[in-house]
Amino acid sequence: MRHKLQKIVVEIKECGHANLTRLTVLKKWFGPTHRLRSFGIFIANRASQRTHRATTEAAELFREAHEILAGVNVFEPNISRTSATRVYARLQAFQNEHRHQKWITARVIHNQNLFLVEGGLGLYLRRNNSPTDGYRLAAAYCEHYDPRYGTGLNGPSAVRIEEIADFVLAIETYELRAGLQTCESRP
Repeated sequence: MRHKLQKIVVEIKECGHANLTRLTVLKKWFGPTHRLRSFGIFIANRASQRTHRATTEAAELFREAHEILAGVNVFEPNISRTSATRVYARLQAFQNEHRHQKWITARVIHNQNLFLVEGGLGLYLRRNNSPTDGYRLAAAYCEHYDPRYGTGLNGPSAVRIEEIADFVLAIETYELRAGLQTCESRP
C-alpha cells in the first residue's frame, strides 16, 4: 500500500497534480475495521494541531480536541466515548450552516481542520463505518485547491499523502508484530 501511495506523490511532483480518486487505493486497505478507527484518530490528531487563523470559539474547540487526543495510542485508540461524543457534537454544531443550492443543500465549512477533527472522531465513534468513509476522510485531508489545476491532489497534498503512507507502514508493522490477521494475510 505504501508503494501505491508513493506513486501518487511521484505523479504530483512530476506532473504538478493527480486526480483525487487515486486515493481510492486506500479502500481495500481500510477493510479491517480497526484500521478505520486508528486512521480517524490519526487524522483528528494531525488536524487538531493545525490551529492557525482560528477564531476564539474555534481555538476553544481545538483545545478540547487536543485534550482528548493527547497521548492516545493510535494503534489501539481508547478515548472516553463520553468525551469524544461531546467534542464531536460541539464540532458538528460549530459548523452547522447549510446553503440551499439548485439541487442540493451544502454544508458550509469555515475551518477545514475542525472539519477533519470532526470526521476523524466520527470514524472513531461510529461502529458502521465503511472503507469508503476512510477514503473520504483521506481525500478531505489531502485535497488542495490550486488555480492551475483546480481542486484535487497537488502541491501540499504530497506531504499529506506521505504522512498517510507513513501511518500505513506503522499500522502494518504493528499488526505484524502483534500477530493481527488482516484481509491481506488471510488465506
